[in-house]
Amino acid sequence: MKRKQVRPIAICVFRKDDMIFVAEGYDAADKETFYRPLGGEIEFGEYGYQTIVREIREEIGAEIKNLRYLTTIENIFTYNGQQGHEVVLVYEEEFQDRTIYEKETVKGRDDGETCFEATWTPLADFQSRQAALYPEGLLRLLMRHPNRESETIPT
Repeated sequence: MKRKQVRPIAICVFRKDDMIFVAEGYDAADKETFYRPLGGEIEFGEYGYQTIVREIREEIGAEIKNLRYLTTIENIFTYNGQQGHEVVLVYEEEFQDRTIYEKETVKGRDDGETCFEATWTPLADFQSRQAALYPEGLLRLLMRHPNRESETIPT
């Protein structure tokens, strides 16, 4: 039997007014559309903040600034019928290219292959459960700390 692993990931929250920038995903087993901030798996020998810089550059070709660590969320979930377990480092930052804030959607590539669209989605959509936001607990964090002050990390 293959041993399951806890996966360390880092995600980043970009804010614009009452919206956050998220990628859409789909769980075929549960027939559920969901949303998650951009980010990815922390590679061996890489710090979480370095993961964010790399992932945003790889996924949508953008550079970031004013990277701030917010918190860590432990996420145990089921996706496409398989149980997963992640330790999620959550960061908040800004795009260097201000025109991204003017776009409704941005096309990206996950792992260099899978195409996705990232959109500016109102937090109210997640509060009213019109849309699911993952990881679990992220919405509570964002609602408690709308513009949380925290340590800025040089990138």
